[in-house]
Formats: sequence, C-alpha cells, structure tokens
Amino acid sequence: MRHKQCAPAKAGALSICTLARVAKAPAFAGALLALTAPATAQIKVDVTDETSNDLVIAVPVMPTPQVATTAAGSTDALGRQVAEVVAADLRGSGLFKPVGPSGVPGIGFAEVTAPDFARWTNGGAAALVQGFVRANPGGEITVGCYLYDVALKSELTRAGYVVQPSDWRRAAHKCADAIYSRLSGETPFFDSRVAYIAETGPKENRVKRLAIMDSDGANHRFLTNGQNIVLTPRFSPDYKSIVYLSYANKRPRIYIYELGTGRQRLVTEGGAAAFAPRWSPDGRTILYSMSQAGNTDIYAVSAAGGGTPRRLTSTPGINVGGSFSPDGSKIVFESDRSGSQQLYVMNADGSNQQRISFGGGRYATPEWSPRGDLIAFTRMQGNFRIGVMTPGGQGERVLTNSWQDEAPTWSPNGRVIQFFRTSQGRGGKSSLWQVDLTGVNERRLPTPVDGSDPTWGPLLP
Repeated sequence: MRHKQCAPAKAGALSICTLARVAKAPAFAGALLALTAPATAQIKVDVTDETSNDLVIAVPVMPTPQVATTAAGSTDALGRQVAEVVAADLRGSGLFKPVGPSGVPGIGFAEVTAPDFARWTNGGAAALVQGFVRANPGGEITVGCYLYDVALKSELTRAGYVVQPSDWRRAAHKCADAIYSRLSGETPFFDSRVAYIAETGPKENRVKRLAIMDSDGANHRFLTNGQNIVLTPRFSPDYKSIVYLSYANKRPRIYIYELGTGRQRLVTEGGAAAFAPRWSPDGRTILYSMSQAGNTDIYAVSAAGGGTPRRLTSTPGINVGGSFSPDGSKIVFESDRSGSQQLYVMNADGSNQQRISFGGGRYATPEWSPRGDLIAFTRMQGNFRIGVMTPGGQGERVLTNSWQDEAPTWSPNGRVIQFFRTSQGRGGKSSLWQVDLTGVNERRLPTPVDGSDPTWGPLLP
C-alpha cells in the first residue's frame, strides 16, 4: 500500500490523498446491500426514513504497518482512536449501527485492502470500514479509510488524509464523512464545529461564556472569560470569526470575535440596544435587530465595519431575528405586527414582506436551512418545541416534545438540527441537543458545563 497522489492542502484544510489500489475491486453500481437480502437486492439508506437506522457496519481497529511514536502518541494507539471516532460519528447520525472497534476482531495491515469478507458476513455486518494509520518521515501521519460492501465483497469508496498528528480527529471525521456520503448520497457534516454559550453558576446569576468545540464535543475551549454576558453566537461562513451579542459595559451590542487573533471588535456604535446578529451567506453583511423609541426593527450593516446601517423593516411592533436564505436573496424573521409573534419572509432589501406561519401559539428564532428547502423555528404553544416548515409556510412539522426547546441551528448538510433544552424547576439547567428531520434520532451533546444558544458552522475545508 502506498500513496498515489496527494492534493496540496489549503490553509486550514487537510491534504487528501488518492490511495493506490492494490487489488482490483469488483464492479459496483448502486446502493449498499443488506446482509439478509439476496445478493442482487438493494436497499437505500434514506436520511428521512426513521426505519433505515439498522444498517450494521463493522469498524475494527485500524492497524499500522509499523508501530511508530508521533506527537499524538503511537500509531497503533491512534489506529484504535480513529476507529472509535468513526464509529461514534456514524452512530450519532442515527442512520447506522456501527459495531467496534471493541468487541470485533482485529485485522492485520495487509488485510486493509484484502478483507476477509466471510468473517464479517458471519459476524452480521452489512458494511465494513477498514483503514490504517502510518507515520510519515516528515512527522505527519497518513490515515487511510476504506468502505466495503460485505455481501458483494466489493469496495465502495476509499480516501486518505495526511495530517499533523494533532489533527488525527479531523482525519477520523473526514473518514466518517466519506462513509456517510457514500451510503446516504447526502453531503456530510461530521468535520465541522459548534459554538455555544457555556453557562455556570446559579440560575439568577449565570456566568455566560462564548465557547467552541468540534461537532462531537471534542477540542472544547472557552473564548471569553465570563465578565460580560454573551448570547446568540453565529460562525462566519469562512470560520474565521464569530458574531455575537455582548453586554460589555452593560450595553447590549454586537461584537465580532476573530478566532485567529482573539481580538474582539464592535460592529455598530449606535446607542440603542442591538441583538440577534446573523451573517449573510457571503460573509459581507450582518443582520441585527435594534430597539429605538419603543419599536424594534431589523437592520443590515457591513461586516467590515463602518457605513450607515440599512433599516429593513419599519412596521410598528417587534421585528427580530433575520436569517438569510442560502443564496442571500431572502430573509426570514419574526414579527408581532399581526398581534402575535409569527414568521415572515422578505427580500434581502426589505421588500415584499409576507407572513408564512399561521398555526396556534407563537413562533420565534427562525433559521433557514443551508439546503434552502426548510426553515427551522421555535414554536411556543404551552411548551417550547422545535419545528420546521417550507419557506412558503407549508408542511409544518414539530420535531421535539419537551418542556422548553429553542434556538435551532442547522447541520452543514441541512439534515440535523441542534437546539438547547432547559429543564423545569427553579434550578433548571440548559443543555445542547440535536435531532434529525425524522424527529426520532434525538440525543444530547456532551459539554463540560451547561450550554445554550448553539450555532453549527459549515463543513471545514
């Protein structure tokens, strides 16, 4: 086994390699076969089908051709850790049932490209993920990743990633992304990051800090020190900055945190309270809401700073929470102009404002899907629940059913929604959760302290 070709890595990106094919794989066309189905029958992994999460995928420890010490540990130890992350990602998607690396047979390095399919067939696996971790002379490591159809004894996809040892988790997420895409036909989402508000202390005096972590909760770090309350963060499209609301000097205003330098800068200098910031898809504009003379409206301002903000709404009442469509042509927001809090869509210049929600109760925190097909929102009718509807207001579905779920944010592929949940009672705690569009794969995200206001960034390069 050897490298055949590695694409040069851009800044912040992983170098992706084409791995040499050492044995000709049988021709394959179509979706993965189920283990229990005849060899000519096909099943389809449907991300919108709540019954399709029973595809068993074996993920053994990834071997190394030669045990070597790296800055992140030995290559044989990394082989187990990479397999653990891949299995955890696939399990968290709700579409698959990965088994391993614990409890499944180990494999030798030579077996990576020549699987013993009979072993995995007897073990009940429909698919098999094998790979390797190798130390390179320059101090980097290569993580190889292969996906096989066990019933057809065929290779479905392969990929290799050259990374610094400290980036081994990103290589594992990329491997899981490649598997997810090959089996589901969807764009992936594992190699991405989440920012949120980390909360500590009593409910009446909470300390709220801006924090960032990988999509699975790893590599967690705090960005602000908690001296000022911060809320509603959002990643810039290029991952270089986070826009958020801060109560610095006891004035709610919009700031940008630059991830590369740690520098924070004020977006607008206006004296009125500003909140609910959102980026445009090209990263050049920031929407925010501002209260003046008893009225709240939505404004747009250059993300670079300077210039006069453009006022996009002007009706009496409260207009809040703009979120751009993926092409930047439209904005969804909430308004109480009709007498109750409802969702509206307007053109990016503020024209053609149309109400799209008409159900009972109130609607808030709308967020346009990166696919453009749906809008997620918080529906307040008794309890707070997370729901979705089309941009035209059709097909409304409620996905969660708890006491207080709010503030949805989309996965990069628009198939999973994160939100935060607050428990009942005077000491109610908040935590981060996510649910897919079927509404059944609901799970809590690990955070070291309580969490609220999550924002899910785009797929990393």
